[in-house]
Amino acid sequence: MSSIIDNFTMTIIEMRKKRSETWENAKNFLDTHRNASGILSAEDTTTYERMEQEIVDLGHEIERQERLESMEREMQNATSQPIRNTPETKPDEKVGRASDAYKDAFWRSIRNESSYEIRNALREGVDSDGGYLVPDTFEHTLIQALDEENIIRQLAHTFTTASGTHAIPIVGTRGKATWIAEEQEIPETTETFTQKTISAHKLTALIKISEELLNDSAFDLESYIASEFARKISDAEEEAFITGNGSGKPFGILHDKEGAEVGITAAAANAITTNELIDLYYSLRSPYRKRAVWIMNDATVNMIRKLKDGNGQYIWSPGIKSNDTDTILGRKVYTTTCMPTAKTGAKTVAFGDLDFYWIGDREGISFKRLNELYATKGQVGFLATKRLDARLILPETIKVLKMK
Repeated sequence: MSSIIDNFTMTIIEMRKKRSETWENAKNFLDTHRNASGILSAEDTTTYERMEQEIVDLGHEIERQERLESMEREMQNATSQPIRNTPETKPDEKVGRASDAYKDAFWRSIRNESSYEIRNALREGVDSDGGYLVPDTFEHTLIQALDEENIIRQLAHTFTTASGTHAIPIVGTRGKATWIAEEQEIPETTETFTQKTISAHKLTALIKISEELLNDSAFDLESYIASEFARKISDAEEEAFITGNGSGKPFGILHDKEGAEVGITAAAANAITTNELIDLYYSLRSPYRKRAVWIMNDATVNMIRKLKDGNGQYIWSPGIKSNDTDTILGRKVYTTTCMPTAKTGAKTVAFGDLDFYWIGDREGISFKRLNELYATKGQVGFLATKRLDARLILPETIKVLKMK
C-alpha cells in the first residue's frame, strides 16, 4: 500500500516540478523571441503555444494523479477489523433514514425487490410527491460529490433549512459617531435594516438504466446513481449560481440587479489589460479582498496568463506545491465553464469574497423509481428531486469586469 501511494506522490511532485520548469521556459521564450515590435513570428508563436499547451496538459494530469492517489488510499483502507475477543452484537442504534434497515430497504426497492417488510421500513421516508427520501448516508455522499464538482458551492456559504422562506437581515446603512460641543444636542445616527429571502426552487435530474443491468447484483447501483445525479445536478446548479435570473432558479452572481457590482469596464470588447485587472482588484473594498478569489473560464485564463505588470513580471503565477491553486496578483484563481468568454458586454471576470453568496438547501433529497415510462425500451427511470435557493447577500462583496 505504502509503495503504491509513494509512487503516486513522487509522480505528482515530479510533474509539478516539470510544470514549473516549463512555465519558466515559456516566459523566457517570450522575453527572448519577440521582435522589435514586441511580436512573435509565426514559427515562434507555434512553439510558444505548444509549450503553453504542455503546461495546461500537465495541470490536468496532476489533478488526475491526485484523484488516483485519493482513490488508492480509500481502496487500501481495511474493510474489517480482526476479531481479538468474543464478538459482540450491537443493535442498530440509528433511527429513521439513518438506520441500516431503511438503507437496506431503500436499495432493495430500487432494484424492485419489493415486499411488505420493505414497504413498511420505507414509511419513514415517504415525501409529499410519493417518492422516497434517500438514506442519510447516500445523501451525504451525493452532497460531497456536488461539493467536489461545483466551484461556487465549494466557496459559498451553505446551510440547510427544514422548510419555508429563510429571511436574512442585512444592515443597509451604518450610523457614525459625531463630535459635538458641550451641551450640544446629540444627532441621531440610526442604522437602517433590510432583508433578503431565500426560499426553495425545485431541481430535478433523470437517469435511465436497463433492466438487465439493474438486475445484475454485481452492478454497483449506489455508486453509479450517486455519480450520475451529482454530475447532472452539479452542472445545473453551477450555471444557476453564476447566470441564474431568479425565475424558477436562484439569482446568479452575474445578475444585473441582484448580483455583483461592476468594478471596471474594459476598454476593448475582446481583450483585457493588466491595469484593468489591477483596477478590478482595488475596486473591491479592502475587508473583502482578504478572502477574495478570481472566477473565470479557461479561455480567459489563457488570455490573462500572458499579461505582465509594470516591472515586467507575469501577474499569473502557477501553483508549485501539491494542491496549490494558481494565483493572479496573489489571489487564488478558480475556473468554471459557466463564466462567459471575453465578448461584447459580457461579465468575464469576477473577483470577490464568495462567502457572501448564500446557498440554502432544503432538507432531504427525494427519489422516485419510474417503472412504466420507459418499459417499452427495457429501461427503468430514476428521478431525483431537491429544493434549494441561493443569492448574493451583499452585492459590494464581489466585483466583476465587464467587456466594452
